[in-house]
Amino acid sequence: MNREAGLVAAGTAEMNIEDYLDRDGGIAIPDGLTLTSFLDRNIAELGDGPAYRYLDFDRECAVELSWRQMGERLRAVGARLQQVTRPGDRVAILTPQGVDYVVGFFAAVQAGAIAVPLFAPELPGHAERLEAVLADARPTVVLTTTAAAPPVREFLRTLPRDRRPRMIAVDAVPDAIGAGFVPAQLRTDAVAYLQYTSGSTRTPAGVEITHRSACTNVVQMILSVGLDSNIRSVSWLPLFHDMGLLMIMFPALAGGHITLMSPLAFVRRPYRWIKELGDSDLRTFAAAPNFAFELAAQRGRPPAGEALDLTNVAGLINGSEPVSITSVEKFTAAFAPYGLNPAAIKPSYGMAEATLFVSTTAHDALPEAIHLDRDELSAGRAVRVAADHPNAVAQVSCGKVSRSQWAVIVDTATDAELPDGRVGEIWLHGDNIGHGYWGRPNDTELTFRNKVQSRLLHGSHAEGSPESALWMRTGDLGVYLDGELYITGRIKDLIIVDGRNHYPQDVEATVAEASKAVRAGYVAAFSVPGDGREEVVVVAERAMGAGRAEAAPIQEAIRAAVSRSHALPIADVKLVAAGAIPRTTSGKLARRACRAKYLDGTL
Repeated sequence: MNREAGLVAAGTAEMNIEDYLDRDGGIAIPDGLTLTSFLDRNIAELGDGPAYRYLDFDRECAVELSWRQMGERLRAVGARLQQVTRPGDRVAILTPQGVDYVVGFFAAVQAGAIAVPLFAPELPGHAERLEAVLADARPTVVLTTTAAAPPVREFLRTLPRDRRPRMIAVDAVPDAIGAGFVPAQLRTDAVAYLQYTSGSTRTPAGVEITHRSACTNVVQMILSVGLDSNIRSVSWLPLFHDMGLLMIMFPALAGGHITLMSPLAFVRRPYRWIKELGDSDLRTFAAAPNFAFELAAQRGRPPAGEALDLTNVAGLINGSEPVSITSVEKFTAAFAPYGLNPAAIKPSYGMAEATLFVSTTAHDALPEAIHLDRDELSAGRAVRVAADHPNAVAQVSCGKVSRSQWAVIVDTATDAELPDGRVGEIWLHGDNIGHGYWGRPNDTELTFRNKVQSRLLHGSHAEGSPESALWMRTGDLGVYLDGELYITGRIKDLIIVDGRNHYPQDVEATVAEASKAVRAGYVAAFSVPGDGREEVVVVAERAMGAGRAEAAPIQEAIRAAVSRSHALPIADVKLVAAGAIPRTTSGKLARRACRAKYLDGTL
């Protein structure tokens, strides 16, 4: 076996990548393999070795589960779930970040339920979203912890009686219950969990992720990033987030171990994450959204006199939002003096509908940007220019698409594949792609069941995929240059700031309610490029009789309301006359047209 292609623990359990490749080197997950297939092996072979560790900075302690303890907790919680659920029931995970979350997730899967990774109800601005997800998934059981139980119980009481799930505190289930636990017979192509993501409506959609999808994506990540046999992971990413969730699957499938911390611990003191990255002799791997690199560069350096050695950092995936070369360069400049290899930073592309991972740069490649002509790009053509060209727009390469996954650039008017250098919608195909949206056959058909009507005769990026392949529309605009994928924009109106998704409709509704001076239904919210990050702009038409009202109090009320409801800073609030916001022929808000007018100063 090529040891550079495998991911193993610092013990004896080992994942042989060759077992998951066909004779041509393609990824082929064997029938019968599931997310929990290797848990018993890890428990037996690694025993008291570390599995999942959580750094609790509030209590100034570390909570660690060995593989043996992990097994005991899984059996206990799994047995309790089997007492109150049937195979295929949904089990929602509403525990705080920590090892109990990991136990709850894998116990639900091993018990034969469909896990629904969510978040505790006290997360600011998310109560409405949580209610919508619970209404969509209809879980039989909600898993939480003893400490988090009161707010969860209070939240569940707001639901209609016929939709109130049973609540179980993971940490209160005694180990003795697990004595007779028998893991469910799981199928590789059965749904393992629902990954809720943002959709085109206000109601979140649950992507059906099968065991095959998740296992395939983990292998794709191992091969693309170049993970080796002694890797460890460090993650503060929310475990309900697709990137955070996939991080906890590495140990389960490969026998390694991971150190977790809370997102709030990172935001309060970014150095906590940086310090933990370097706090090991083992090569270390992590992933984070672009804003985290910017924040760490600003506030994550070690205190004066404290040693820091980052030579062990093997890879840092930068994904889940547009990658800024400015942020990457700031991060490299901040931590190269401490031994960080600049090639360790991996600009990447991914999405929940693909389980997570789509593409990244080569393991030894430096992150780099090219510059394209702004006007040509607007016309759908990628034309390179010098960095000092007056129309230059920086674009960061997201590298090559992972093995056994295909990404084609499609003309949305004809569903035909476009050649390199032409901008179009990115369509994906592969075993890692989710099977559809839970309970939404129409949305599933529109997003996941598409056909490329014509492929390129030469240089097709669909080569190797079946002619009958079904493709998933991403809603993202991209282009191939020199075999590498660049993300140029979004067809969908989703706002992504600091790694978080926001529905523009939700923000617009909040704005309309913030002041009587705003014309309800005539508000547009969108993101624009800022200083190293995406920023949010609100354009609102004045209500009748408010044409001469002073702008400042209205703008302040809007900013406060959006901050309170969405934890989202607004870069600019522009108040315009009635009729100023562009609309489609059917009367809908034309956000992209509004954004374009804002950027060119003609609004």
